[in-house]
Amino acid sequence: MTERKKTLRVASVNVSKEKGTIKSPVPFIELDRQGVKADAHAGDWHRQVSLLGQESISRFSRDAGREIRYGEFAENMTTEGLELVNTMPLDRLVSEHAELEITQIGKKCHGSNCSIYREVGNCVMPKEGIFARVVREGRIQPGDVFEYHQRIFKFQILTLSDRAFKGQYEDKSGPAIEDLIRNHYSASNREIDVHRTLIPDDAGMLQKAISNALELDVDFLITTGGTGIGPRDITVDTIRPMIEKEIPGIMELIRLKYGAEKPNALLSRSVAGLAGKTFIYTLPGSVRAVSEYLSEILKTNDHLVYMLNELDTH
Repeated sequence: MTERKKTLRVASVNVSKEKGTIKSPVPFIELDRQGVKADAHAGDWHRQVSLLGQESISRFSRDAGREIRYGEFAENMTTEGLELVNTMPLDRLVSEHAELEITQIGKKCHGSNCSIYREVGNCVMPKEGIFARVVREGRIQPGDVFEYHQRIFKFQILTLSDRAFKGQYEDKSGPAIEDLIRNHYSASNREIDVHRTLIPDDAGMLQKAISNALELDVDFLITTGGTGIGPRDITVDTIRPMIEKEIPGIMELIRLKYGAEKPNALLSRSVAGLAGKTFIYTLPGSVRAVSEYLSEILKTNDHLVYMLNELDTH
C-alpha cells in the first residue's frame, strides 16, 4: 500500500513592515530569493520565512482563554494539517508554486522586549514556530497546499577485512556501527537510511566504494578496519588523499581520551574529513573501538550537516 503523503494547507499569509511586530493578513505573498517581498524579515539569511501551525495556535488560544488572530505571532504563513514543530532543519515544503527549506525550529524569546510578547502576554513562536528559506520563488496565497518532504540522512558503512570477506569469521564491527547509529537517531524526528558493505583490504575496491558513495550523495561514510600499521592496513592511506577538508580535532580527542587508559589506542591512524558533501570517518576494526569512536562522532553529525548547508543553528 502506498504511504499517504503528508501535506499542509496555507490558512493565511501575513506581512509586517517592522521586525518584532504583529503581522497583518494579505491576499497573497511573493517569495523571492530574499524571502517575502515587502516583509521586514526578508534578507540574505536563513530565517527568511516564518511559519506557525494552527495546531500550535489553537493550543495556545485555549490556554490564553482568547482567540488568536492570523499573524499575531508574526508568522508569514499560518498553516494547518501538519505539526510543524515535529519537522527538522533541511526538510522541505513543496507546492505547485514555490518551495521552502526548513532552517530552524523555534527561536530565542525576547520576552518583554518584544512588542508581540507585550501585546499578547506570551508567545508560542519561540517553541513551536519554524523558519525557512526560499528554494523556489513564487506566489503563495491561502488555500495553497504544500507537500512535506523529510530530509533523510544517508549512511554508508564499509567493513574492510580480508578474512571476513572470505567468510573466515563474522563481521561484527559493521553491524555494531549500524546499531549505534540507529539507536542514536531512535529518539529523533530525523529519518535515516543505513547501508552496510563488506570488502577486502583492497585499495582499488575501497576507492570505488567511496566514489559510489559520493555519486549517491551519502551524508556519512564510515569505514571500520585497516587503521593500523600492518602491510594490509590500507584504509587511511587510500582515503586521506580523497579528503578535501580534514577534521582532525575529533580523532585527536578520541585518541587522547581513550589512550590515557589504553596506550594502544594512540596508535590508531584514524582520520575524519569531508569529500564533496560526504563526511568520512575511518574507524578501527574492533567492536569496542567503534563504540568508543561513535560515542563522540555522533554528537556532532547534525551540526556538521547544518554547517555544510550554511545553517546557523547556534
